[in-house]
Amino acid sequence: MALTGRFVLLLALGVLPIVFFGEPVIMLLWLLGSVLLGALDLALAASPRRVTIERGQPGRLRLGESVQTELLLTNTGTRRLRGLVRDGWEPSAGASGVRVPVRIPAGERRRVEVHLTPFRRGERRTRHVTIRSLGPLGLWARQATIASTGVVRVLPPFNSRKHLPSRLARLQELDGATAVMVRGQGTEFDSLREYVRGDDVRSIDWRATARRNDVMVRTWRPERDRRVVIVIDSGRTSAARVDNEPRIDTAFESSLLLAALADRAGDRVDTIVFDRRVRARVQGASGANLLSRMVDAMAPVEPELLETDWAQVPAQVRQVTSQRALVVLMTAIDTAQSARGLLSVLPQLTRKHTVLVVSVSDPDVLAATGHRESLDEVYRAAAAERAQLDVARVSQAIRQLGADVVTGSPADLPPAVADRYIALKAAGRL
Repeated sequence: MALTGRFVLLLALGVLPIVFFGEPVIMLLWLLGSVLLGALDLALAASPRRVTIERGQPGRLRLGESVQTELLLTNTGTRRLRGLVRDGWEPSAGASGVRVPVRIPAGERRRVEVHLTPFRRGERRTRHVTIRSLGPLGLWARQATIASTGVVRVLPPFNSRKHLPSRLARLQELDGATAVMVRGQGTEFDSLREYVRGDDVRSIDWRATARRNDVMVRTWRPERDRRVVIVIDSGRTSAARVDNEPRIDTAFESSLLLAALADRAGDRVDTIVFDRRVRARVQGASGANLLSRMVDAMAPVEPELLETDWAQVPAQVRQVTSQRALVVLMTAIDTAQSARGLLSVLPQLTRKHTVLVVSVSDPDVLAATGHRESLDEVYRAAAAERAQLDVARVSQAIRQLGADVVTGSPADLPPAVADRYIALKAAGRL
């Protein structure tokens, strides 16, 4: 049962006899009459529990998109239902218009639409619908909460896909028009052509030169069907927000762009999200199915507030492939203390694989180093300088152990990772 504002106003009118006539008895009679009138109104209201609910909503959408969900309400009772319907979506679903007035005659069905604009990735849920049925006078209302589960999976937005066409063009140029003239570990023979000034003499094919009576050189192209293993750290450091975005979301954006580019290049991409256990894994996918499986696997993952067990990472990589691969570790390298576990396992990985460590940097820290007008800004700038020195020291240690480092702001990191992948292809290191 619920009271309405109309009933409160009716009770307030009972104060007037006391104000003008000073008769409390009239007030008591007014109160009794209002309660009886409200009880009658409640008895005549339709039962909200006689309403059946059916849901209709899309299974998934990208973060930042909007969608319409619907409720199909059927009044199986014998009285006309007039009231309000509230769909109980959690706040992060960004529901608007959740309180909807309805009028459903007996035996008929009505559709209620709810607009969702989620502002958090993951599974956004609703578990119930609340129906408030008003009486004919609108004084009292029957109210019932009916279980009705709905789920919408909010996928990573993949905003970095805007960088894909330009990187694909560079990759096609590398693979086609521009040949790699120096043979590397990640190149394979492509074709023969005549020698031109500027070619590397080490590429001359002497047997072909003798056969054709002209100097011929070999051209090389990046190998295909290589392995790219992406390991995303989902430990406590990935929960920090940089530029109003969790670090793990930036890692997801970078991994999606890298996976799309590597797949187009003919390489095989595997992804692991790991802290102390595997939170998500995508293996053996290619083409359009690769990105679809990756966003589905990433959507429900939230950072765990514990230290990542880096000692298990080499074994996780060995489970994926025993061949030489590009291993991309997406984590934080803020301080030597936080990166100690990572540094301890890098020798095991670099012994067999090409390793790339990817970390997001905070643009606010960089900006703080340029403001020194007040005492507070001087202290803030000193702290920012110290933070940058810590990152530089950890980066130097990573390079000394045989790995490479890519850092950047949340907006710049995904294309920077894609550029480094292309550079490794061009240098024959993949």
